[in-house]
Amino acid sequence: MSPDPIGLIRLSSPHMSGNEMKYVIDAIEHNQVFPLGQNVADFEEALRSYTAATACSCLSSGTAAIHLALIILGVKPGDEVLCSTFTFAASANPIVYLHAIPVFIDSEPSTWNMDPNLLRQAIQERIRKTGKKPKLILLVHLYGMPADIEGIMAVSKEFDIPVLEDAAEALGSTYDGNHCGTYGEMGVYSFNGNKIITTSGGGALVSANKSLCSQATFLATQARDEAPHYQHSQIGYNYRMSNICAGIGLGQMEILDERVAKRRENNSFYREAFQNIEELTFLTEPSRRYFSNYWLTTILINPAETGINHEELYHHLKQHQIEARLLWKPMHLQPIFAPYPSYTSGVSESLFNQGLCLPSGSLMTNTQREYVAETILKAITKVQPKTKALSAET
Repeated sequence: MSPDPIGLIRLSSPHMSGNEMKYVIDAIEHNQVFPLGQNVADFEEALRSYTAATACSCLSSGTAAIHLALIILGVKPGDEVLCSTFTFAASANPIVYLHAIPVFIDSEPSTWNMDPNLLRQAIQERIRKTGKKPKLILLVHLYGMPADIEGIMAVSKEFDIPVLEDAAEALGSTYDGNHCGTYGEMGVYSFNGNKIITTSGGGALVSANKSLCSQATFLATQARDEAPHYQHSQIGYNYRMSNICAGIGLGQMEILDERVAKRRENNSFYREAFQNIEELTFLTEPSRRYFSNYWLTTILINPAETGINHEELYHHLKQHQIEARLLWKPMHLQPIFAPYPSYTSGVSESLFNQGLCLPSGSLMTNTQREYVAETILKAITKVQPKTKALSAET
């Protein structure tokens, strides 16, 4: 192995296909440099086809997509929205935009996603306390791992509460062969620069109900009524995706399956590299029903056995020009969300206190992966790994 990486090893950097410029240049040549156009329409069609959704609306960000979905699904001030606590703040912020009340639900250990049993308990208690049902379930598929869809959808059906899927990190992930984001009333994807494919910034809503996505497009373009003059009967938003960004997305869609395969290859590499280190464990597909894109490979560290905790390992990697990330701090532990109701089991807090995201980008070379593995193994002072853990190939 080389003693040093070639430059900074990023957590998850953009990875172009080579064809993005073709679509961008076409938009420029046809003077379609605005938040509509053929690239947007074609990108929506590509996403529809890939996910087998009925309809799609491309937007300026995943956060915008969540915001519009909440509005379209009828969330009003004072309504309660049941939300995964183990997630990025962008999942929960739009609930508060609408002056609604997030109710945070802890994770189950196998997927790190919303626990169906806690969800059921939370609904029953909210009904007892408030006299009405929560309005919506906002389910997150974390780090590309599908949630327990069967369990969540059973609770949704039992109480007749719709599901909005935040699949921002899970494009290309499936449950029972169906794409994450297509089980609920609406699903959200993100194309931020660090996602499995990118449009530099952007997001999308998908649904089996075409009218819901039509409403999203209407609201995203300032909710202009059909009239010869500018007339508005609803509050609108400037949330539409740029035709230039959509061109990047079209080039990215051409290689989406390749990017998923490479992320999964990275995950397999790390598992092989650390196969003899019982004190390092991975987020793993619970059964064959789950197919994760492994957007980020995540590990849990036992400091009592390794001699180093997750924060110390994070700083150790940073000193060696390796970009890692601590796991999300649960929303119920965030100062801004502390006043809101939460139903917790300690799972997400335990994960937060042990976990780390490893560099997982599809641009990573084998040399870089080996360097990351070697750097981690050298940092573990109380474990003596076997030599073959350093020479793993995929």
